[in-house]
Amino acid sequence: MKRKPTHPGTVFFEDVLKPLNLSITEAAGMLGISRKALSEFVHEKVSLSPEMAIRISRATGTSVESWMNMQQKLTIWEAEQNIVNNVIAFPSLPTENTVAL
Repeated sequence: MKRKPTHPGTVFFEDVLKPLNLSITEAAGMLGISRKALSEFVHEKVSLSPEMAIRISRATGTSVESWMNMQQKLTIWEAEQNIVNNVIAFPSLPTENTVAL
């Protein structure tokens, strides 16, 4: 993947808060969290936690998995940017010993 995936906080801000004309303070109250916690998420200071994904899911009628998938794609992309290139592939296992992953 070449392009950095969009942070779920940005998606939440652009696709939920803006169209509903909700402030971070109002949305935080509705989610049952602090304004600071929501602000840090929306401004990409923190990753999406499973708890936050559940709260957003319940408030928006969307799936928890859709929010967590956004975070997972971003997390993997960020990890790939920092991985060293000195990993050597393992030799292939004989077919009868292959473990299904």
